[in-house]
Amino acid sequence: MFFSDHEKNTTPIIPVSPESLPQWLSDKPDSWQNWVQKNNFQAKNHQFCLIPSSDGQIDHILLGVENNADITWALAKLSSQLPAGDYRVDSHWTEQEITQAMIGWGLGAYTFDAFQSEKTFEDTPHIYVPPQLFTRVTSFINAIYLVRDLINTPANHMMPEQLSSVMAKLARQFGANFSEIVGDALLEENFPAIHAVGRASQHPPRYLEMTWGDTTYPRLILIGKGVCFDSGGLDIKPSRFMRLMKKDMGGAAHALGLASLIMENNLAINLRVLIPAVENAISGDAFRPGDVLETRSGKTIEIDNTDAEGRLVLCDALSDAASQNPNLIIDFATLTGAARVALGTEVPVYFSNNEAIAEQLNQAAKSSGELVWQLPMYADYLHQLHSDVADILNCSPEGYGGAITAALFLNEFVPEEINWLHFDVMAWNNRERAGRPKGGEAMGLFTIFSYLETYFLLS
Repeated sequence: MFFSDHEKNTTPIIPVSPESLPQWLSDKPDSWQNWVQKNNFQAKNHQFCLIPSSDGQIDHILLGVENNADITWALAKLSSQLPAGDYRVDSHWTEQEITQAMIGWGLGAYTFDAFQSEKTFEDTPHIYVPPQLFTRVTSFINAIYLVRDLINTPANHMMPEQLSSVMAKLARQFGANFSEIVGDALLEENFPAIHAVGRASQHPPRYLEMTWGDTTYPRLILIGKGVCFDSGGLDIKPSRFMRLMKKDMGGAAHALGLASLIMENNLAINLRVLIPAVENAISGDAFRPGDVLETRSGKTIEIDNTDAEGRLVLCDALSDAASQNPNLIIDFATLTGAARVALGTEVPVYFSNNEAIAEQLNQAAKSSGELVWQLPMYADYLHQLHSDVADILNCSPEGYGGAITAALFLNEFVPEEINWLHFDVMAWNNRERAGRPKGGEAMGLFTIFSYLETYFLLS
């Protein structure tokens, strides 16, 4: 996988900044200085310059890394642009910086061509990874590839039954336990909201569960919204908003990606992963605006809009998770367009009912170099979810502060004493950046994993 386990006979990649380039060149042959000048290499981010040897081979590679650059993405373009061969980084980077850069190298090589009839198989460049860093580097790449692949897969190939197969395979890989509840059995097992959302589809709704780790370890429960396609239900989406709804299971993809990271790095965590997997489809059996749904918690929900279905499947999962009295629940969901309006598509939003944990997460974000942003759980907006006929509305008719009201809705199903983080993510890149192609994307995993290692395991 794009990596080499040997350092001999490798071509050095030398990171330089615009400030350090002149000094580096000062004692080099005139031919090198002229070559760098003729190629207009200025050491800007991601700019690189191949310096040839006398026999026409690549002798050195200069890589631009400006002082404010995010090291994670420093090498990300090289893995898809360099010719086949073996390379190494020649720098004074710390082990953490090398780890991040190697992860970026691997992520830059990502492609999704599963459904292309003509594939081009070419030799790829390989880079040397110090043996002590190999597992950590590959675990992140494997996890993020998994997230991207799941989200990019078309809905006709990623319905609840296929998502179930992926989770079962992951459980087998790491010796975890997997179980599921399917179709009308959801009613027998008291998951009525999940059943209501998914019952209109020819693909029966499912509740997927995976457990791993020593039961004496701190208990972490991950929940992922697994709406494999969202038509909007009877409140059908306009076509331009429905086009990317294969990604509405992005929360489930994030939960599985994080779970694989935890298991592959063998963290001392008692892990439980819960995924309500449904298709929000339209048929004669679809739930309707004005319906009142029962939930696992006993609370009743009046449906204002059938396109606010993700929170309905999550509320049953949150009630189940809370009953286990875990140390922490983290849920992931492609929940609201309002979060995207507030912060754009590239900054994941999160909410927490514990400010101490939120501050720890903010510190983990800084150390990991990844931006996540907390929005407030502004309780005064809860009045927007008042129902005249049920305990709560599923969404606000007013439409303002939609990410906050969605979080407040979910908070109604999390007891105050249970620590909880809720991530509202885009799970999709609208533009291509180094190491981050257009399409499905993992958002926040660097931050959350750093938090788990630095704070959760020490709590």
